[in-house]
Amino acid sequence: MQKPEWLKVKVNQYQLEEMANFLKDSKLYTVCQSAHCPNIGECFGRRTATFMIMGNICTRNCRFCAVDKGKPLPVDEEEPRRIAEAARKLNLRHVVVTCVTRDDLEDGGASHFAKTISELKKIPGLTVEVLVSDFQGKEESIKTVVMAKPEIINHNLETVPRLYPEVRPMANYERSLYLLKRVKELDPSIYTKSGIMVGLGETDEEVIKVMEDLRKVDCDMMTIGQYLRPSKKHLEVKEFITPEQFEKYEKIGYEMGFKYVASGPLVRSSYNAEKGINYLKN
Repeated sequence: MQKPEWLKVKVNQYQLEEMANFLKDSKLYTVCQSAHCPNIGECFGRRTATFMIMGNICTRNCRFCAVDKGKPLPVDEEEPRRIAEAARKLNLRHVVVTCVTRDDLEDGGASHFAKTISELKKIPGLTVEVLVSDFQGKEESIKTVVMAKPEIINHNLETVPRLYPEVRPMANYERSLYLLKRVKELDPSIYTKSGIMVGLGETDEEVIKVMEDLRKVDCDMMTIGQYLRPSKKHLEVKEFITPEQFEKYEKIGYEMGFKYVASGPLVRSSYNAEKGINYLKN
C-alpha cells in the first residue's frame, strides 16, 4: 500500500547524523532510532529525543514495533546520570524517558525509572515525562514510579481491545487501564497520558470506545497517530486514516474532557511532548 502525500517527510541528513553521533558518544539509546520513528529528522533537527532506558532489546513480541526482541542487556546503573547530563548539554526543558519492556526484572525496571527521574529533577525548571511499560500490573512498581513524581506518566494502550491478540499478544488491555487508574489514585497531581495507533483494522466506534475507557480512569492526555509498518516482518497497514478523520478524533477527545489531545497522521506519543505540558501549564 503506497503512502499518501501527508505521510511523506523530509530529513536533513547532516542534523540527523550530528544528533546520532552525540547520542552514541553519550552511550544512550532513543526510541526514535530503535522504533524507526518517522519524525526522527524533525526531532533530531531540534536537538531533542526520547531517551530509552534499560537497553535496546525488549522481552515482548508486539507485532507493530521495530525494537529488537530477545535476551535483554544488563541494566546500566550509570545511565540515569548520563541522561541528565545529555539533557543539560541539549538544554532541554522537557524530557521524555521510555523503556524496553523488562519482564525479566522483578520490578520491571521501576526503580531504574525512579533513579532517572531523580537525576533529571536536579535540573532547575525541567519537567519530566515517562512512558512506562505495564510492569505486569505490579502495585509496588507503579508506586515506585509515582513516588518519584514525574510531571506526566504515560502508558500507551496502542490499539483497541479486539486487536490485542494480534497486535500485542503479551499485553492486557484491562491491565494497562488499571495502571493509568492507579497512578491517578496514588497521586492526582500527576498528569496521565495514553496513545493509540490507527490503521490496523479498528473501527471508528472502537477508537471512540477506547477514548471513553481512558476518560473513565481520569486520563488527562491522549495521542492518536497512524500506524506505519516498520518492515515486512511486521503487521500490514490496513488503512491510511485521513487528516480530516484525525481532526474529528481530536474534537471528540476534547468534548469528552481530555485536557490535551494530539491527533494526526504523524503523531507519536512523545512527539512534540513539550507542547502538551506547555498547554497544560497555560
